[in-house]
Amino acid sequence: MIAFAAISISPSFAASQLSAYLGKVQPGELFEGADRFGDPSGEPPIAPVYRGQEMVGYAYLSSDFTSSTGYSGKPIQIAVGIDTSGVVRGIKLIEHHEPIVLIGIPQAKVVAALNSIIGKNLSPVAAGKERPPQVEIVSGATVTVLVMGDSVIRSAVKLIQSNRLHTGGETGLNAQPDVKTLDLSRSDVKDWQTLLGDGSIRSLRLSVGEVSKAFEQAGHADAASHPETANPDDRFIDLYVAPVSVPTIGRSLLGDAAYQRLRSRLQPGQSAILVAGDGAYSFKGSGYVRGGIFDRIELLQDGQGLRFRDRNHTRIAAFAASDAPSLREIALFVVPSDFTFDVTEPWELQLLAQRSSSDARDKAIIPFNLGYVLPQQYISAAETAAPLPEPPTQEHVSDQAQETDALWIRIWDSNRLNIGITIGALLVLTSIFFFQDWLVKRPKLFAWVRNGYLVFTLVWLGWYANAQLSVVNVLTFTNALITNFTWEFFLAAPLIFVLWAAVAAGLLFWGRGPFCGWLCPFGALQELLGKAAKRLKIPQLRLPWGLHERLWPIKYIIFLGLFGLSFYSMSYAEMAAEVEPFKTAIILKFVRDWPFVVFAAALLVASLFIERFYCRYLCPLGAALAIPGRIRMFEWLKRYPECGSPCHRCAKECPVQSIHPEGQINVNECIYCMHCQELYHDDQRCPHMIQVRLKREKFMALSTPESRGEKPAKTVVTHKGKPIERA
Repeated sequence: MIAFAAISISPSFAASQLSAYLGKVQPGELFEGADRFGDPSGEPPIAPVYRGQEMVGYAYLSSDFTSSTGYSGKPIQIAVGIDTSGVVRGIKLIEHHEPIVLIGIPQAKVVAALNSIIGKNLSPVAAGKERPPQVEIVSGATVTVLVMGDSVIRSAVKLIQSNRLHTGGETGLNAQPDVKTLDLSRSDVKDWQTLLGDGSIRSLRLSVGEVSKAFEQAGHADAASHPETANPDDRFIDLYVAPVSVPTIGRSLLGDAAYQRLRSRLQPGQSAILVAGDGAYSFKGSGYVRGGIFDRIELLQDGQGLRFRDRNHTRIAAFAASDAPSLREIALFVVPSDFTFDVTEPWELQLLAQRSSSDARDKAIIPFNLGYVLPQQYISAAETAAPLPEPPTQEHVSDQAQETDALWIRIWDSNRLNIGITIGALLVLTSIFFFQDWLVKRPKLFAWVRNGYLVFTLVWLGWYANAQLSVVNVLTFTNALITNFTWEFFLAAPLIFVLWAAVAAGLLFWGRGPFCGWLCPFGALQELLGKAAKRLKIPQLRLPWGLHERLWPIKYIIFLGLFGLSFYSMSYAEMAAEVEPFKTAIILKFVRDWPFVVFAAALLVASLFIERFYCRYLCPLGAALAIPGRIRMFEWLKRYPECGSPCHRCAKECPVQSIHPEGQINVNECIYCMHCQELYHDDQRCPHMIQVRLKREKFMALSTPESRGEKPAKTVVTHKGKPIERA
């Protein structure tokens, strides 16, 4: 987004950027048989494409026309070829920084999903006569593919609506358009049927069977077989929309008092939209309760979209119009002032129909668009010459920065539950560390706590939430510091950001141990497999100290190699970072090409015989954390003077051999499993504590009367109130 904030400053600069990106595309990739690009023109720039002397259409960047920012926080650069009739002829994914694609989803799958748009005529979509086509979903990269497909479709629709496909690519700066304004003088009250008949209220009516057929046609047969009701003729939804900031519509539907309250809330030019629905499907859903965002509807205009939040919403009990139907859900939404919306221009409300398949976690989504054009009776138009374009001000650049902010804020809003669970888990781990002495004195309880936390880390944090930290995060952060650093890029992945913040704080207190020993899903998988191997009596190998000491530096060599390579090329560094099996075993759950699966499986097999084999000898992320971990400010692991001389019990029992034969703990290698602290307090296994126990027992024995040669005292007991003496 930063790059494109700069692009908007100068049309000539924008054209040169389009030319640079088109240099990475062959004309034949966008139009069959095309052999050259013409000079880009207009703002945003589009370039004619030729087959010999014949112009076959235009090429452009989708990010020039609409938002194309994914989870990475950076624009996804897609070149699109579109002919003069509005048919998409070719798509080329030029550049992206989407993490899920970089770390394992084959790009060919993403490209194949986007190619489903090729051959689609988007002119009916631009005219509001058809629904936008839906791209195929790629499992594991749903959001990324939706962002890419949505960017291509909306940008094409916006280009078609600009009429530039029929005017030689020019923007029509010399045209004399009508300037539309809302006629606020009209405020008569109408009944429901009149408003519905003249187009003031628009509706979308769908049956359960129609929606099931749409899912089936979109290739979601499993979702089509899970309808909301058994009867296909049942009403899926009756959806109604109307702009109640228009005086006549607002007074008619809300009543005078409610309309006046609404007007007092609205800023000049700000709009409000009423959405109502009835049937088996709720347009509200439950997301707005859980996360503050309405994820089933989206306001669309000019290629931009808006998801409403709970703070934009007011519940309406009933319509003021006497002949209005009684509907289950009526909601009033105020369009935020920072979203550019013109109620006098065509707009759409997109309804996302969601259905679960056999796997409850896997949802299929298809859109249904309800178009709206404000009736001419509410508009006053005055013909005027279009002003010459002015250079963008700093305010415009700031608006684009706010677009980026809005992206990461929306992502955080929609992930509130997961963020809350993660923060709660971190607070639990902090409590474990602060009260470790009390906990390790109760070995059985501590074993349940540790094993339970490892299962949570593996299953929820890793396999479910995909919150596996990677050395790629370290390399990306370092690279950003020396280039164009902005927090928004890193805030776009909330769980990763929260975990990194916790790990950074943990380095000051405990070193790398909190992450490597407790928060790493792959580390948890290794340790749980190791525990299972011990129960199954699989022989455990313990390397001689001299060999072990020479093997653990390997991970530091790997990290330094990746770190140096990242300064030359981040792309090469990301490929070399496949030495991490995290992506295969945790994020992609072994659904990957066989060489990656074999590599990850081999490391896990090794962990059956040598506990945490990968963590100890190969993990570059562990090495990256160990280096700053040396600045920790506290020493939490306790030792006795006898540790290492003469006692070696802790060193022999340390699962990862992080205790030197001399007795000191190597915090660079310690995973903070606290096994040594269990021994520290155990008066049955620790030689020091055994001596303390024996001395205590001897002291207690010497404190009895028999040990001093004295007769035991007589005990007086009573029977029915009479004392009875006995020795």
